[in-house]
Amino acid sequence: MELITEEYRRLNEMMHEKRPDYGVFGRDHFDAISDLAARMKTKDILDYGCGKGTLAMHFPFTIQQYDPAIPRHADLPEPADIVVCTDVLEHIEPQLIGNVLDHLKDLTKKILYTTVSTEPAKKTLDDGRNAHLIVESPQWWFSALSDRFDIVNYTRTSDHVLVVCIPK
Repeated sequence: MELITEEYRRLNEMMHEKRPDYGVFGRDHFDAISDLAARMKTKDILDYGCGKGTLAMHFPFTIQQYDPAIPRHADLPEPADIVVCTDVLEHIEPQLIGNVLDHLKDLTKKILYTTVSTEPAKKTLDDGRNAHLIVESPQWWFSALSDRFDIVNYTRTSDHVLVVCIPK
């Protein structure tokens, strides 16, 4: 199952190398993920699209990290109780979003915690495209996720959706 094209993987790898502010917002979700893990009594966490690994840096134990654009985190991950996918899905190549959502479903043992931006990014890729390849409405994301997951919590802000769900 193709999750990312080689050309796009290289563009993202270059973006991570050039921009210290690219792929660093996982840390913003530490409190929510830590609380969720404590309530579920698990340390089995996967940060899918981990970027620079700022979420993992805050945990006192090791969590899995996966990001095909970061060579040290490019190996395909194992399923986990909690899969975290924050500020990732809007960066997926549109023709591969179904594959990535299926992959997330296959990896999620209990809970998927995801945030998705619903507006264009402020950053541009080296090929001139906006860094958010998929800019869709909250309803579109709800539908795409609910095809594969049962939605437990769905929260909209002015520019994001936060969705907590369980695999069907």
